[in-house]
Amino acid sequence: MEIIIDVLKDAGVDVLKMLPFLFGVYVLIEYLEHRASDRLPNLLRRMGPFGSVGGALLGCLPQCGFSVAASNLYSGRLISLGTLVSVFVATSDEAVPILLARPDGAVSVLRLIVVKIVIAAIAGVIIDIVIRAIKGRRNEEDEPYHDLCEDCGCDEHGVLYSALTHTVKITVFVFTVSVALGLCMAFLGEEALSRLLMSDSPLQPLLTALIGLIPNCAPSVLLTNLYAAGSISFGSVIAGLSTGAGLGLAVLFRTNKNLRENLVITGILYLVGAVSGMVLQVVLG
Repeated sequence: MEIIIDVLKDAGVDVLKMLPFLFGVYVLIEYLEHRASDRLPNLLRRMGPFGSVGGALLGCLPQCGFSVAASNLYSGRLISLGTLVSVFVATSDEAVPILLARPDGAVSVLRLIVVKIVIAAIAGVIIDIVIRAIKGRRNEEDEPYHDLCEDCGCDEHGVLYSALTHTVKITVFVFTVSVALGLCMAFLGEEALSRLLMSDSPLQPLLTALIGLIPNCAPSVLLTNLYAAGSISFGSVIAGLSTGAGLGLAVLFRTNKNLRENLVITGILYLVGAVSGMVLQVVLG
């Protein structure tokens, strides 16, 4: 019972921390849909490399609110896929405060953040360039707001009401997912994952990148502690934290109705994290 209470408490705190971001994003989306002209959405959608660089800078802040916000903005087709991936890759969740709590934490945090920003920005730019080369300048299927606002009755209510409705729905979903994953981590135990990752295999980043895909802050806490203790390499922690987008990935599967696209995005995220980690593993020895 004590474990269950702790999991519920942690999930509640995580949800409360992201509520302002979530509500603010939905207010913005509803305003753009109901009040703004078509020029602003088109501008947001076509920011290109600047969108990816900006996404990388926002994502590096130590919380997963921006990854959740990015999932909603992408589901509304207000940002590009490259920008979404750059936010996901740059998201560090609990890694920054954990490392800062250590005596030599400032150096480790700076190194971690700089590397992740560079990886996120490069990955985002490349993704957007490839997509534009394949699809051309305009993809007729990417209609703004369509996936996010279909059948929600947004046109019948004001901006704040519609934003609040979306926020409540996603908050309930995020809380449920957080509790379920928290219980799994609590009862399965972090020790089992630690034993799995404490080898000196050069393929370690492939495993940490897979662990990072779990949409919860627990994997980032685990990986950061293992790195701080010297149990996994810098390349491995970068791989795991690059795929660890907090709850952003879970929200993407909830808000973006194209399941195939969501699976492709997950695969791209894993590929970016795993390859980056492997390259760093080789370069740093």
